[in-house]
Amino acid sequence: MNMIHSIFLLTGATLILAACGNRGVLQPAKGETLPPAIYGEAKAPTGEELLIPSTQAMPERSDELLRRSEERQDDAFDLPPPG
Repeated sequence: MNMIHSIFLLTGATLILAACGNRGVLQPAKGETLPPAIYGEAKAPTGEELLIPSTQAMPERSDELLRRSEERQDDAFDLPPPG
């Protein structure tokens, strides 16, 4: 009986937490404004545009596979540890 109560309590808490998300348009807090337009831009970014990370914040990943065996180039700084 205690196990059933725990399951209902956990399910209820999960449903309550899942229902509290905001789906509306992002707006600045009362008394606040969005950041001004970036130097050289014609318009200020919207709230949705501010959430998109820049390419510097999220660079593309290079997954290029080796197509053939290649000799490693000599690295003058690849020295063995001292001692």
